[in-house]
Amino acid sequence: MTPARRANLTRLLSPRHIAFVGGRDAEVAIKEAERRGFRGAIWAVNPRRDALGGHPCHRALADLPEAPDAVFLAVPAPAAVEAVAELARMGAGGIVCYTAGFREAGAAGADLERRLIEAAGDMALIGPNCYGLINYLDGAALWPFAHGGTCPGWGAAIITQSGMLSSDITMAQRSLPLTHMISGGNQSVLTIEDFVDHLADHPAVRAIGIHIEGLRDVQAFEAACLKALDRGVPVVALKTGSSRIGASLTVSHTGSLSGADDLHNALFDRCGVIRVKNPSELLETLKFLCVAGVPGGNRVAGFTCSGGGATMLADHAEIIGLDFPGFDASARDELAAMLPPIATVSNPLDYTTPIWGQPEITGPVFDRAIALSKADAAVLVQDYPADGLDESKVYYLNDAIAFSEAARRHGIPAAICATLPENLDAGTREMLIARGVAPMQGIDESLNAMAAAARWSAMNARLSMARPQPLLPAVERRDVRMIEEAEGKARLRTLGMTVPEGRIAAGDMASAVAVEIGFPVVLKMMGPRLAHKSEAGAVALGLESAERVTQAVAEMRAAVSACDPAA
Repeated sequence: MTPARRANLTRLLSPRHIAFVGGRDAEVAIKEAERRGFRGAIWAVNPRRDALGGHPCHRALADLPEAPDAVFLAVPAPAAVEAVAELARMGAGGIVCYTAGFREAGAAGADLERRLIEAAGDMALIGPNCYGLINYLDGAALWPFAHGGTCPGWGAAIITQSGMLSSDITMAQRSLPLTHMISGGNQSVLTIEDFVDHLADHPAVRAIGIHIEGLRDVQAFEAACLKALDRGVPVVALKTGSSRIGASLTVSHTGSLSGADDLHNALFDRCGVIRVKNPSELLETLKFLCVAGVPGGNRVAGFTCSGGGATMLADHAEIIGLDFPGFDASARDELAAMLPPIATVSNPLDYTTPIWGQPEITGPVFDRAIALSKADAAVLVQDYPADGLDESKVYYLNDAIAFSEAARRHGIPAAICATLPENLDAGTREMLIARGVAPMQGIDESLNAMAAAARWSAMNARLSMARPQPLLPAVERRDVRMIEEAEGKARLRTLGMTVPEGRIAAGDMASAVAVEIGFPVVLKMMGPRLAHKSEAGAVALGLESAERVTQAVAEMRAAVSACDPAA
């Protein structure tokens, strides 16, 4: 990103004035900016209407009082290119190009997008084909739909490649504090890595969440994520397209092998990125990181008022690598003296209902159990009753406050989680956030988030000691096409990578070539339609003889023909 574009991105994210260009969509966006609390100037531009959202319309961009810091652009694609060029000449800061009909629409749209990129110059352009931008800190919304989300002055910045997912996240009933929501769309000018690089410097951003379908510039992505790591800002990634069907769809739509999941995992490990499996896990992990913070390790003190809850904590922790350290004999005796006779001293600890809601008793229990377990983090399981159901909520709150104070005294991240996500009401969630306790929704989600935070702590320590060798430079190509394995390996050799010895042979010559190479061998069928060989039955491993190679050729031909007769 050039210095000029970086400065313009700052203008776009925190504008003094916003121009809304278009009709109905621009009018909705004006109302959303006002509802979000934007205090700067709002200018409407439409040559055929007198007003948009109560704001008088300027007939043309040239009639604006000055070059706008930010523009919401919702006009047909050809007109959008012309508008972007004019805004660049005026010195505008940046644009959210809501307009669709570019690269995603085929060859003609791709040509329009190339012209759009050229027209943008050094402006900061989000999109096209995107929902836009919400800055929860400053109240700047360039967003054409009703949206939710709250901000206490800090929180998570989220960047997605799916407009609908970004909208869904703003509506989530999880009390995740948000600073920014960016829907990147086609990423013709600004990309995920640009946003990560920029937002990592923002003092209010405590973590960054990203939804990735595909990466444009792997080296820039790594550099941005390592910068975030240096700033102490965890990056949490939801990568989609990892399934066989999802990967195949990506090949047919974009020509990229997004299903090469091991490569993404290796990249994330190189640059300290936490990977999550689904949107709920993305939000819960960001919530724990932003509200509770990063633990120093994976040792957890767990508390429940139910034997079943303690068992569920222990079972899932064992699967994901969290440690509930046990107590030695002296610690067990000390805790037993503080608990009812029916309690069994363990970690996780069921402190039992006879002392439930009595903070003068539960508070010291929480305090000593945290100390004696030498925990890096703590979690308490509580499922709150629905409002108005009975008078028991005060008992839950008594224990919640006692738990939060114990964790604060020991200086460790803490979470209160409901067994079922819906059993933690909004009022309680906000109260816990104010106390620095993460209100987590679901036992598995809570523990997964805590484990992810512990992994980030370990990655941060590892990468602060030694950074990986620089990635090999990418080979830039305008046209992406599928290449066969032999050509791919030849290219890797030219880049200095070690590649196993192999030969290309017709099927009836495969056994003779295998003898020359030496057993055991691997046999693979190549063809322009065989992007995913294993799924098509086009791979045979550990062949020990010429006869076995001949047999494998016949089996492979039959399997591939059955999978795809045209392959």
